[in-house]
Amino acid sequence: MQNRPWRFEDAAAVASYSTDTPRKVPGLADLHRMAAQLLAEQAAAAAHVLVVGAGGGLELVALAAAQPDWRFTGVDPSPAMLDLARQAVAPVARRVRLVTGIVDDAPAGPFDGATCLLTLHFLERVERLRTLREIHRRLRSGARLVVAHHAPPAGDAGRWMARAAAFGAGTGMSPERAACAGELMTRRLPLLSCGEDEALLREAGFAEVELFYAALSFRGWVATAR
Repeated sequence: MQNRPWRFEDAAAVASYSTDTPRKVPGLADLHRMAAQLLAEQAAAAAHVLVVGAGGGLELVALAAAQPDWRFTGVDPSPAMLDLARQAVAPVARRVRLVTGIVDDAPAGPFDGATCLLTLHFLERVERLRTLREIHRRLRSGARLVVAHHAPPAGDAGRWMARAAAFGAGTGMSPERAACAGELMTRRLPLLSCGEDEALLREAGFAEVELFYAALSFRGWVATAR
């Protein structure tokens, strides 16, 4: 995860990340496939892609499988999560460089594309904007950025976060427990509305900001560096 690892220094959370995340994020495998497709529309066949929040390695593995000639630089501040990523990408390790730190610690680029998945919802607005600007600064003109994170519809964030919690639990979570989980997530995460997220992307220098993914409390956008 980005600037603050939140719960991802917890040993149990790290150990279960690779199995828990696909269960909790609706259509995660398809989200990765769509990210690869959207990046590839503007990226060269031998592109170099920046992955911000690369801990765990799930998107690295998916992107590398989709594009066998791409190279990747992944950055994440959690050593434990990067250890997971290192294990996950072992079969394609020659194409992946992993950097411990935040986006500031990534190479200057220019990169041919970037992703920031399941990360920005941990960041306060000011830090989120700064992160997007730093990503933009590392992209060549015309390169794509794909982001996806919690961004519930305006009006009742707690209700949508409760739905996400119930989905992630699979079966056995009562409406009351889901509501409590949703309320806790809403308090702990610095959530922004969809409109605020789109405005931040534009403020950071991106154009052609388009929604491509919506699943319960999650939203994903593709944007182009100018």
